[in-house]
Amino acid sequence: MAKRRLRTGPTAALPAKPDPGELLRLVQLADPNARRDGDDIVAVDVRVHAPVEADKDLTGGELEQAWAVRVAAEGPLPLDFFDRYLAEGLAFRLGGLAVCRGEVSDPADDSAESGPAVILPVRPTAEELAPLLQQDEDDAFMFTAGEVKAALVPQKGQPPAVQELLPFATELTAIELRGDDQVKLGALALELSEALNGIPVDRWRFRIDAPEDLAPAAQDVPEDAPEDAPEDAVPPAAPASE
Repeated sequence: MAKRRLRTGPTAALPAKPDPGELLRLVQLADPNARRDGDDIVAVDVRVHAPVEADKDLTGGELEQAWAVRVAAEGPLPLDFFDRYLAEGLAFRLGGLAVCRGEVSDPADDSAESGPAVILPVRPTAEELAPLLQQDEDDAFMFTAGEVKAALVPQKGQPPAVQELLPFATELTAIELRGDDQVKLGALALELSEALNGIPVDRWRFRIDAPEDLAPAAQDVPEDAPEDAPEDAVPPAAPASE
């Protein structure tokens, strides 16, 4: 694949070649109907190309070794930035970086203001939310749960991850959660989804099954990479001569 296409992206630049089965599983978290097409994966209106080995220049040297997974539109441009979100979500879950329009970003960057959400087919009432969230006195659409802030907003677009809600949806609504502890946010998202019959998703609209899904993945270290020796390490003594 041409280098310029990888740099244009959206591309997930990964520190190790992903297992094909695991890659399909992750894409299906964003689109449950995603399927294989040869070595590629087709999801809604995008094609997730099979991983290819790339130069470290792809990430500006951030990764010594990179495997590139490019997400390309099939036909018209995908709605709601699905292609970009898919590349970023894959990079996050596989410990990599995202490349789009020549810019490299780290999806695990703690400075991101967005967080997980719970998607509901109808807008919940304050009474339905009362057992889990406390309503803000000055804003009917803002709630809190301890240090966590929750905003009740209309869901823009129709994320493929929540297609099963659409036949019953009258006003697709997101409860967007904000806070410093992503794992804690994930636990609350799962609790809200269970109580309100919604679907919990991360900020890229991948489904989450456990709070730990919101924790950054550790980057894989090549097996032949030397381990750093402690500064005070003492070399083993030479064997005594016979």
